[in-house]
Amino acid sequence: MADVANEMQVFQRVVVRGSFAGAAGDLDLSPSAVSKLIARLEQRLGVRLINRSTRRLALTHEGERYYQSARDVLRAIEAAEAEIASTRSSPRGQLRVHAFPTFAVDHLSAALPDFLARHPRISFDFLITNRAVDLLAENIDVALRVGQLSDSTMVARRISALTQVVCASPKYLVRHGRPLQPSDLQQHACLTLSHLPGANKWAFRRKDVSVQIEVNGPVSADSAHMLLRLAIEGLGIVRFGDNVVARAIQAGLLEPLLQEWEEPEDFPLWAILPPGRQRTPKVKIFLDFLAERFGPAPWRRAHI
Repeated sequence: MADVANEMQVFQRVVVRGSFAGAAGDLDLSPSAVSKLIARLEQRLGVRLINRSTRRLALTHEGERYYQSARDVLRAIEAAEAEIASTRSSPRGQLRVHAFPTFAVDHLSAALPDFLARHPRISFDFLITNRAVDLLAENIDVALRVGQLSDSTMVARRISALTQVVCASPKYLVRHGRPLQPSDLQQHACLTLSHLPGANKWAFRRKDVSVQIEVNGPVSADSAHMLLRLAIEGLGIVRFGDNVVARAIQAGLLEPLLQEWEEPEDFPLWAILPPGRQRTPKVKIFLDFLAERFGPAPWRRAHI
């Protein structure tokens, strides 16, 4: 079994580096030793994994499948060994984290110094973007998401329960009036996120009544920060999680609307990660910190 894991490791490095020589340098082997090991692996499996040419290496169909499986196996081995090692050493290593800008800038950045003070052997590589990210392809350890999850292959941990809030600035309400029921929103300028499917369809529930309103407005954008600023300037109405709008509401820059109507579905803050990563000590300790710091929804210290 040790030989199989070693073959997988060498094969993975060849794929990542794109050459036998690059993999050999990483593994402190000679290029000929790497070439022989790959040939032995192909002979044992009875298939060609890599097509070789003078210029480049290219995976065969079987090689692509084997690479995906080998990567999962090696990650599981790494996680199992790290879990055992954690009993005798403090968590260490780099965490690659994907977060959407509003949460990363407004909340996570303020909490991170405390985490790093507790765990100085852990470092971070953050990917801060609203775009959809393939966790496996981009080697993400932990990604933060809000709302309903669609990918059931990932491990998910619920961090906090968010509340969606419809709000507008006092200057907008003076000019255009206050919507009294969801259908009134169709007569108002509503600002929506462009990167979320169905972002212009706002659902509401009150007791046994559920409605869905299609809203429109002068601006859509993939940046909640931009739309929040436009709402504060009086351009329109927004609907965001309370973690995004809480500060503006507490400062009197925005006013909540339609508070007697609820969002019909839960709107949680999640941490999602590839299977197996949750057993890695550095990931586990970060997930615990997220739940400790953001589980109580600290943005609600002043009532919305």
